[in-house]
Amino acid sequence: MTIAIGAFLNAIGILLGGLLGLALRKPPSLRAQVFLRSALGVSTVFFGLRLVYENTGGTFLSVLKQLAIALAGVVFGFWIGKILRLQKISNRVGRIAGNTITAVQKNPAPNAAAGFNACAILFCTAPLGLLGAVADGLTGYFWLLAVKAVMDGLAMMSFVKMFRWPAALSAIPVFVFLGAITQVCQFSARPFIEARHLVEPVNAAAGFIVCAVALVIFEVRKVELADYLPALAVAPLLAWLFR
Repeated sequence: MTIAIGAFLNAIGILLGGLLGLALRKPPSLRAQVFLRSALGVSTVFFGLRLVYENTGGTFLSVLKQLAIALAGVVFGFWIGKILRLQKISNRVGRIAGNTITAVQKNPAPNAAAGFNACAILFCTAPLGLLGAVADGLTGYFWLLAVKAVMDGLAMMSFVKMFRWPAALSAIPVFVFLGAITQVCQFSARPFIEARHLVEPVNAAAGFIVCAVALVIFEVRKVELADYLPALAVAPLLAWLFR
């Protein structure tokens, strides 16, 4: 059984964020946070475009066809996600975690167990995590979860100050949950995709979604990431139909 690299990095990011939060008396300055967010956003765009570039090739018309299929997969996948209300489901679960965190904050003696549960729910059900786990399982591309690791680590620096060190242990259910999704995709769907040479459209669609993640990092607009999840299945289907 291979290690789910993305889930492992996400868990490590949470643990490191917890350690830094406990070690530092003050959180990073606003200037440092802005710099880190900008660097993370630029890196996300770079790796997203590189993923698209590396998985499209051939003649000019062939490249245009591959790009069109990947973009169509993202668009149709998004609308399928809309119909299935994936983002609304994700938001509902996120509100549960948010309400728990708010309730714990109002308590003069914060409950460490409640803080752990809220962090675990929040980190496990984040749309970026679900997308990243599926992408890691289907193609081995763990960059989405690496981005999430940094974001979760920064959030954990604040959470451990509110809920004490047990909050950082939420890294364990995050690794188990996202790792399980990665393993299921890797051993059930990935052999099917690889046997039919459909890895490239999945990667290209994932690359466009990675670029959309940058909009969230830069806080340009709110992106309904959970609704894009079906795109990773629609893109290879379209590539197979129009082969």
